Amino acid sequence: MILFIIIGSVLLIASFGISANSPISKFSPILKKVGFFVIILGLFSSMFKQIDAGNVGVKSLYGSVQPDVLQSGLHLINPLLDVTNFDIQTQNYTMSAIHEEGAQEGDDAIRVLTSDGLEVTIDLTVLYKVVATSAPRLLSETGSDFKDKIVRPITRTKIRDNAVYYQAVDLFGNKRDEFQLRIYKSIESDFKSRGLMLEQLLVRNITLPNSVKASIESKINAEQDAKKMEFVLLKEKQEAERKRVEAQGISDYQRIINTGLTSQQLQYEQIKAMKELSLSTNAKVIIMGKGNTPVILDTKD
Repeated sequence: MILFIIIGSVLLIASFGISANSPISKFSPILKKVGFFVIILGLFSSMFKQIDAGNVGVKSLYGSVQPDVLQSGLHLINPLLDVTNFDIQTQNYTMSAIHEEGAQEGDDAIRVLTSDGLEVTIDLTVLYKVVATSAPRLLSETGSDFKDKIVRPITRTKIRDNAVYYQAVDLFGNKRDEFQLRIYKSIESDFKSRGLMLEQLLVRNITLPNSVKASIESKINAEQDAKKMEFVLLKEKQEAERKRVEAQGISDYQRIINTGLTSQQLQYEQIKAMKELSLSTNAKVIIMGKGNTPVILDTKD
């Protein structure tokens, strides 16, 4: 490593600076050997670079960034090269109103103005990763602190720019997915031009002003009351229809009975009943009353 090379160089310089008449001159050969050994050790260790899994290494020599990258594994490199590691796995950046939940301490939610002039608070999570082949360009143009230079400012700006096309109620309601897709496309293009890949944009929570919340709740309650009244009216209508059908059936039955049972038919049925009674083995007395209506008296025993 560079530190070993510096220490070894200091030891060599010190060994050559010791006077032959000095009491410690006898240690000069030892210092030279130790110095050379430390320098060789530093050079040897600097020639090998380990890149961990999920990372790439970007090489630079005296500030000049080289276009190729080092993939994960052990590499033999120029000991004078400086290697910067970039994590190419999925990373997240959260901006939330809840303390200690987001990337920044405190309330870091995004406050935007909608088309109707209301302030809406949005909690958001950005899922992204560094494009491996674009890591050298990212280092040379932005540096390794790209979260604060790209991810955070671009996301917050694009959300504010697109929120002005929607009303507050729409962001909370049926146009929430449309809004999320719109800001995703807007942020994706900016990320791509800077060497980042936007994987997903999660609108975690949208907080409306209290006045809008009360209006929405009132509207929901009114809709529920209207649906309840529609159900009651439908039930009443069905009950009225059932009673009408029942009454019509009774009326039709009475009409059929009144039409079909003539006095001759009634007399015929009376004669049949008397005939069956007369054939019975039981003792009986048949008395013909007024209107020829029989009265039957059983005299058995």
